[in-house]
Amino acid sequence: MGKLLDREQIADYRDRGYHFPISLLSPSDASGHRARLEAAEATHGPLHYKIKPYLILSSAWEIAHHPVLLDAVEDVLGPDILLWDSAYVIKEAHDRRFVSWHQDLTYWGLDCDEVVTAWIALSPARPETGGMKMLPGSHRAGMRPHRDTHDPANILHRGQEIDVSIDEAAAVDVVLAPGEASLHHGWVMHASHGNPSDGRRIGLTLQYLTPRVRQTKTDRESATLMRGQDRHGHFRPEPPCAGDFVPEAVAFQQEVERWKHEVYDTN
Repeated sequence: MGKLLDREQIADYRDRGYHFPISLLSPSDASGHRARLEAAEATHGPLHYKIKPYLILSSAWEIAHHPVLLDAVEDVLGPDILLWDSAYVIKEAHDRRFVSWHQDLTYWGLDCDEVVTAWIALSPARPETGGMKMLPGSHRAGMRPHRDTHDPANILHRGQEIDVSIDEAAAVDVVLAPGEASLHHGWVMHASHGNPSDGRRIGLTLQYLTPRVRQTKTDRESATLMRGQDRHGHFRPEPPCAGDFVPEAVAFQQEVERWKHEVYDTN
C-alpha cells in the first residue's frame, strides 16, 4: 500500500505506463489557479510552454508542492524526489495544432527512466478539447525510433513523432475534470489532437525524478528538492518561488530556458 495509491493502482501504473484520475484540487481551487494563470498571461504575455513556470508563478509552485500529488509521485518514484521541469500546455479554442505520437524521454537527455510526468487539468481535458491519449503498455519496450517533421501545426519543439506504426484503436483517452491529475511514464507513447471546442484546454505538466538521474547533455541543469534527500547533487539547486514574476526569478528562469534548449537542440 502506498501513501496515496493502493497496490493495484501502483501495479496498473507499472503495467500500463499511466494512472488517472487523481483527485487533486477542488473545482473552486482549480478555477482559482486558472484565474491566477490567466491574470499573469494578461500582464506578462503567453505562458504556453514557458520552461519551469513554477520558478516565476506562485500558482504553479503551489500545485507542484501539493501533498496529495507528491504522495502519488512518491508511490511511483520513492521518497527522494526532485522537481526537474514543468510547463503549461495550452490549446486555445478552435486551435488545430496537435501533439504527434511520441515518447518524452527520447529528447530529454536523461540517463535513466526514474521520471514521472504529472499532468494537472485546469480546464476539462477530454477528446473534444484535445486531451491526451496513451497507448497502454507501450513504455515496456523502451525507446522507439523517432523522426523530426518540423510541422508548424505540431506543438512539439521539432515536430518529432514515432517512426513506427501506431494502433490508434488501442489508445486510451485521458479524461480529466478541472483539478484532476494523471501520471505517466517517460517511455509511454502518447499524443493529442487539436481543440475544436469553444474553450481553452489548459494543463500544467510537472516532471519529477529521483536524484539518481543524471543529465547527459549539460552540467548546467537545475532542479528543486521536493521530498527526502539529494545524495547525488547532479542538478543545481533552484531558488524557491517568492512571488509572481520577481525580477531575480525571471532572470534565473530565462537562463534555465537557454540551458533547456541547449539540450533539446543537441539531440
